[in-house]
Amino acid sequence: MDSVNGKITKFSVDWLDTKVDQWSQKEKGNLKPTKVDCQTEYHSKKEIEDIEEETGEKPKVKNTFRTRKFIAYEDRIRAYSTPDKIFRYFATLKRVDEDGTSEVFMTPDDFLRAITPGLKQPDGLDLDAFIKFDPKKDQLNLNIPKDSIFYCFGNNALISFTDFVFLLTVISTPQRQFEIAFRMFDINGDGELEASEFDVVRGVILDTTAMGRRHRDHSTTGSTLKSVSQSALHDYFFGSDGKQKLKISKFLEFQSRLQEEITQLEFKRLQQDTRVSACTAERMITPLSTASRFERYAPKEGRITEQAFAKSLLTYAGFSENKRRLMLRRVKKKFPEDDIETSVGITFKEFLDFTCLLRCVSELDTALTFHTLAGAAIDPATFLHVSKVVAHVELTPHLVDVVFTLFDENDDGQLSYKEFVQVMKNRLFRGLDKPMDTGFIRFLNAIVYCVQHEIRRRLD
Repeated sequence: MDSVNGKITKFSVDWLDTKVDQWSQKEKGNLKPTKVDCQTEYHSKKEIEDIEEETGEKPKVKNTFRTRKFIAYEDRIRAYSTPDKIFRYFATLKRVDEDGTSEVFMTPDDFLRAITPGLKQPDGLDLDAFIKFDPKKDQLNLNIPKDSIFYCFGNNALISFTDFVFLLTVISTPQRQFEIAFRMFDINGDGELEASEFDVVRGVILDTTAMGRRHRDHSTTGSTLKSVSQSALHDYFFGSDGKQKLKISKFLEFQSRLQEEITQLEFKRLQQDTRVSACTAERMITPLSTASRFERYAPKEGRITEQAFAKSLLTYAGFSENKRRLMLRRVKKKFPEDDIETSVGITFKEFLDFTCLLRCVSELDTALTFHTLAGAAIDPATFLHVSKVVAHVELTPHLVDVVFTLFDENDDGQLSYKEFVQVMKNRLFRGLDKPMDTGFIRFLNAIVYCVQHEIRRRLD
C-alpha cells in the first residue's frame, strides 16, 4: 500500500508540473513578445528627475495588463512550482567554461525576486533564459558591500542551485529548530559538527520544509542537490582543508547575517520603488573597462514611504485584492506622500528593528494574548512596551502608528492583533512554510488513505 501511495503522489506531482508548463506555454502564446527596450523600465522618482534632466525626455512608467498578467503567473510559479523550476525561472546568469560546460547562477537580487511575490522577472529572462558571462572577462555589478555574506558562496557572490535550496531552508527555519538539530546529531557533545554530520542535519531540516518536500533532482537541467563538501559554503564553514568543525554559534551568526542582508536588499528595492527590466539586467554584466558607467542612483535621504512599508508587510498576507487595497488606502490617507509633516518616512534602522521583532513573533503572540485575557487593550503604548520586553527592540512611535493604521479595521485605536500576528508569521517565513501545491495532491493522498483504511477494515 505504501508503494501505491508513493506512486500516486509522484504521479500527482508530475501531473501538476505538466499542467503548469502547459499553462505557461499557453500564456506566453497569448501574450505578444515585445522588444527588450530600456523604455519599458520602471523608474523611481529620483531616476525620473535625473533622466529628464539629462535627456529632456520623461521615461515610461507602466503597469500594463500584460505586466500584471506576467506577475500573476510568476506568483503562481513561486507558490506551486518545484525548487528546480523556481531556480531556473528567476536565475539570470549562466557561466560558460572553456571546456564547454556551463552552470546557472542567481545573483542576490535574483534570490530576493524569487522569494518576493509581485516582483516581475526581467523581460526576456524567464524560464531557461540566461545572460552568459565569463568570470575572467566580465565584472558583475551586484550592488552589495564587499563584506557581504553572499561572498561566502564564492568570489563572485553567486548562488548555485544547491546554495539556493540551502538558503531557502535557512530563512524558513527558526533558530531554535537548528539548535535542536545540532544537539541531536552532536554525537560527542562538544557542540560542534563535522561536514558529514552537518549534511545529515541539513537533509533532515530540508525534509521538514515545504520547499524540501517538493524537491526532486533533475540531472538534465543540472538542478541536483550536492553535499556540503561540493558547495562553496564548505570553505566558510569547515575551512579549505575541510577539517574544521562547525559550531552552532557560527551557524546562527550566518543565519542572522543572511536575514539582515536580505532585509537590506529589500529596503533598497523599496527605496528605488522600481521594477527591474531587461535593460537593467543587461547592465548587470559589463566589461571591466565600462563597469563604472552603470552605477545605480542612490536613494534619497535613506528612507522609504509609509505606503511602501505597509505594502511590504502585506506582501505574503494572502489577502484579496479588495481587502489589501482598503488597508493600504487607510495608510495613504493618513500619510500622504506630498505632506512632509505627516509623511516623514521609515528609516532602515526602523525597518530592521521591526524585522527583529518578527523573529520573536511567537513570543509576541503569547504576550499580546496575555494582555487580551487580562482585559487590557492593545494600544500603541502597550505594543511598544511588549516589543521592548519580548524582542529587546525600541520601535519608534511613528512606525507603530503606521502599523496600527494598517491593521486597525474599525478605527478605534486598537490593534486587530490576531490578524496582525498571522500576517507577521507569513512575513517572517516569506510564505515558505505553506504547502506548495493547490491541494490536489493532498486530496489524492486522502483518497488513498481512505481506500487503505477501508480495505484493512473489511479484511479484519
